[in-house]
Amino acid sequence: MLASQLLLHAAVLGLTILQALASNTFTAAVYEHAVILPDATTKPVSPKEALALMNKNMDVLEGAVKEAALQGAQIIVTPEDGIYGWRFTRETIYPYLEDIPDPAVNWIPCTDPTRFAPAPLQERLSCMARRNSIYVAANIGDKKLCNSSDPSCPSDGRYQYNTNVVFDPEGKLVARYHKYNLFMSETQFNNPKEPEAVTFDTPFGKFGIITCFDILFHDPAVVLVSKLQVDTVLFPTAWMNVLPFLTAIEFHSAWAMGMGVNLLAANTHYTNLSMTGSGIYAPDGARAYYYNMKTENGHLLVAELDSQPRLSAASLPDVKWSSHALSVEKLSFNDHDFGGLIFHDNFTFTEITKPEGNLSICQKDLCCHLSYKMAGKREDEIYVLGAFDGLHVVEGQYYLQICTLLKCKSTDLNTCGEPVETAQTKFEMFSLSGTFGTNYVFPEALYSGVQLAPGEFEVLNDGRLISKTRPTKPVITVTLFGRWYEKD
Repeated sequence: MLASQLLLHAAVLGLTILQALASNTFTAAVYEHAVILPDATTKPVSPKEALALMNKNMDVLEGAVKEAALQGAQIIVTPEDGIYGWRFTRETIYPYLEDIPDPAVNWIPCTDPTRFAPAPLQERLSCMARRNSIYVAANIGDKKLCNSSDPSCPSDGRYQYNTNVVFDPEGKLVARYHKYNLFMSETQFNNPKEPEAVTFDTPFGKFGIITCFDILFHDPAVVLVSKLQVDTVLFPTAWMNVLPFLTAIEFHSAWAMGMGVNLLAANTHYTNLSMTGSGIYAPDGARAYYYNMKTENGHLLVAELDSQPRLSAASLPDVKWSSHALSVEKLSFNDHDFGGLIFHDNFTFTEITKPEGNLSICQKDLCCHLSYKMAGKREDEIYVLGAFDGLHVVEGQYYLQICTLLKCKSTDLNTCGEPVETAQTKFEMFSLSGTFGTNYVFPEALYSGVQLAPGEFEVLNDGRLISKTRPTKPVITVTLFGRWYEKD
C-alpha cells in the first residue's frame, strides 16, 4: 500500500511539475492565406453569394486550424482580409458583415448560434476553435446601427468596422477589436470614435490584439505593450512590402525585439500587391517566418514561445538608444554627402568609399554613427550610411528617426534608397548607433534574398546595433528604425 501511495504521489508531483514547466512556454501558429477574392463589382451581391465566397476561404482556414492543432498549437492567428478579401466599396462590403457583440455577453456561437442576429461566420469560427481545442483569431467585418441623434452617424445609418475576433478553446468569443488606424484605401470602413486597447488572458500569458497599420502608431499598439503589459500581440495583417525598411518580416521582427514582446503576425498572401511575410517573433528574433514572392500558396508556421518574454534571458536590456552615439567625441564626417529618397522621405546619405572605417551623417537632431569593416570591398556594389529625421506623410502621418546602412540598387548614387533584394557584400563587423530622441527604436538586419538574421546581431544597452557573426551573410540593410510618437 505504501509503495502504491508513493508511486501515486510521485506521479501527481511529476504532472504538477510538467504543468508548471508547460506554463512557461506555449506553442503558437500563424497561417499566411492566399485569399480567394470576390469578383470586382459596383453592386452588392446577395448575402447568400457573400457567404458562399467566405466559406471557400473558411474551408482553407479550417484546414490550417486542424493542422496547427495536430502540431500542438494552442493558438492560431489568421490574416486581415483573409475571409473576404478586398475590392470593396462601402456598399458592396455590407453583405459580408455581421453584428459582433461585446465579448462580455459570454457567448459560444457554436452551441448557441441563434442567440444574436444571424452570424454564420462567428458560428463557424467558434466551432473551429471548439472542435480543435485551440484559440482562433480571425479578421471579419462588424456592422452597428446608429441614428441621427449621433452627430457622427454615417448617412446610411450604420458603422462598419474592420474587426478582429478571438474564440477560446471552448468556442467562446473572448475578444473583439475594431481597427483604429485605417489604411488610406479602407474607405469601406469607419474608425471607432476612440482607440480600443483589447486584451484577454490565457493560461499561457496576457494577450493583446491589433491590426496591420495599427503597428506604426502609439494607440493602441504601444498602449497594449507599455501600459497594459501584454506578453504577446496578435497581428492579423494585409501588409504590402516596402523595401528597404517596411518589408513585413524585417519590421515585424524588429518591432517585437524593440517592444520586448511576442508578435504573431499572419499576413495575406497576394504577390500582385507584394503581400507576403508572416512570422512568429520573440524579443530575441524570429522563431519562424515565411516570405515567398514566387508562388501563390498559403503557408502554416508553428513555433514555441516564452509565455512571459520579459522574464526571458533573451529579452533586450534597458537600452539607452542615444548613449553611444552621443559619447563619440570626434565624428569623421565625409565630403560625399548627398540627398536621396526612401519611400518618399528625404534622406541625407554619405557614401562608404573605404573597406573599413568610421562614418557619421546628420539630419536635424539625428546623427548616425557607423563603424564597419567589409569582408571585401566590391567595385560593383555601393553602400551608404543614411539619416532621416522628420514626418512621414504619404499613406499616413508619423514621425520617424532612422539610421541605416544600405546597399544601393546600382553603382549610380541616384539609385540609393530604391528597393534592392540581392547583395554580395559581406561585413566582418558593423556597429550602428544614433542620437535618437525617442526610446522606441526597432533594430533591423536584412540579408540578400530578403532573409532575416535571427541570432546574428545584437543590441547593446548603449544603443549600438552590432554584428555577432564573422563575416555576415551578404547585407541589404542594417537599420535602426525610430518612431518618435510624441512628435506626430
